[in-house]
Amino acid sequence: MQFADALKSLPEFAGEKLILTDSHGAELAVIANAPGTAGSFRVYAYLADKYGAINTEAAAEGLALFAEHSEDASRHPGKHPNIDRLIGLMLTGDTLHARIA
Repeated sequence: MQFADALKSLPEFAGEKLILTDSHGAELAVIANAPGTAGSFRVYAYLADKYGAINTEAAAEGLALFAEHSEDASRHPGKHPNIDRLIGLMLTGDTLHARIA
């Protein structure tokens, strides 16, 4: 399945941005619900809603949802920072918390 098809299968979420924090509440990243990042916003919002946080299980599903972009991110670190973050979670086992604002 391609990313565009996977994205169509996800629910929509309202909000301007998704704020990612670590276990101590420190803000690590913001994903805008705007052109260029709306797909990442939707994937991360879906994962946070389904799993309660972005843990390794959520990250694995997220990488599958990003489909061909995950493969590209693996070959070109830094090109897809929101996918790089999921790859990092798979390596570290860390958990991110997300809230929509």
